[in-house]
Amino acid sequence: MTERRDFFRYAAAGSLAAALGTGPAAAAPAPNHPGIPANPDFAELQQVFSALYDIDRTVVNLDAAYYGAMTREVHARYVDRLQWVNRHNSTFLRSAVDGMPRDPELNKSRAAVADLIGATQDEVTLCGGGTEALYSLIANYRPLAAGDAVLYADVDYDEMQYAMEYLAQSRGAKLVRFALPEPHTRANLLDAYDRVLRETPRAKLLLLTHVSNRNGLVPPVAEIVAMAKARGVDVILDSAQAVGQMPFDVRTYGADFVGFSLHKWVAAPLGTGAVYIRKDRQADIGPWLGNRIYKSEDLRSRIPTGTVDVAARLTVPAALAVQERIGIERKFAHLRALRDYWVERARDVPGVELMLPAEPGNYGAISAFRLRGLRTMEQAREAQARFVARHRILVVAKSGLASGPVMRVTPALFNTTDELDRLITAIRTEQDLFA
Repeated sequence: MTERRDFFRYAAAGSLAAALGTGPAAAAPAPNHPGIPANPDFAELQQVFSALYDIDRTVVNLDAAYYGAMTREVHARYVDRLQWVNRHNSTFLRSAVDGMPRDPELNKSRAAVADLIGATQDEVTLCGGGTEALYSLIANYRPLAAGDAVLYADVDYDEMQYAMEYLAQSRGAKLVRFALPEPHTRANLLDAYDRVLRETPRAKLLLLTHVSNRNGLVPPVAEIVAMAKARGVDVILDSAQAVGQMPFDVRTYGADFVGFSLHKWVAAPLGTGAVYIRKDRQADIGPWLGNRIYKSEDLRSRIPTGTVDVAARLTVPAALAVQERIGIERKFAHLRALRDYWVERARDVPGVELMLPAEPGNYGAISAFRLRGLRTMEQAREAQARFVARHRILVVAKSGLASGPVMRVTPALFNTTDELDRLITAIRTEQDLFA
């Protein structure tokens, strides 16, 4: 009993290092540390994770797919870095602070991100977020010739669809858009990608979304990448919703080009993301608008230059250290458990449609539902506003799926089952809103 009281005392203090027994000098997690039960259950983890954050709870925030709030610890580090950068300002940015040259300090963040995804530092560069990362990969993809086909699916992110369309407008590419068949089973997905690749002989580039921001679909990424490569088709992998949410290693998935956010599931400050390009493929992505600040062999030439939030980028290692202490397997399992909690209860609500089949491996934290009769995006926006105004719950209207708009639900580590119970009550109350 004493151990359990200590566990919650540490959690309430907001110290993940204390709760998990992994302070700055610790070499590895200590799961049997006296401050935490050897096998914490779901309810206990809710309390310790929730206490890591300083979150406004006047509205139940179920929109973690948009922005992953920093923990108290990371926020404190960001404020510290912001004050430091502001104090030294241009002297730091021009490497005039003794012992603190700018690029080596930023390279610590690059190295930490590279380690996170199983890459080397020279295969990774920091940028302003997942959208910027993927624009740089798509717009500057060099091997494309006029008449080559570029492919994307309905589950792909809007901005990245626009970037693929830009290749048709600016480079003479043939644009092929296809819808993934529902239900989104593994067999259906593999068949859909195989079919579009077979039926598009001049296919050159495929956009593949690791986790859909619309309905949470996690397709069989490694198999689709291998399928495309076997036909000579390059894959740009949109992992904005994957990195930091689930175990991720570029060697597992096989994609040569990956863009992702760090301010979502890694929970670094806003405006942080990264690009991965495999070392022997870097010449196939051109510099950003002819960027010559860095040499062409330097991956930093592939992203926009200009003055950025350097303090945010310097904070990235702190965010990754928190994640390391939590443990990515534990984190992903808990996020899936939160998702399962509300989904299983929503199944019992008459007329409510859930978007993903109950198939192992095809989802993480994100999922979505439709109320009975919901058909238009105008209705979906009405539902979003109603959930906030009447129930004080933020779920998000999302368009783009061939089957129609949905209401997206994305729990974060700080959410609790009490909050998810409120969501189910709201769904039950509004189930016939459009009937």
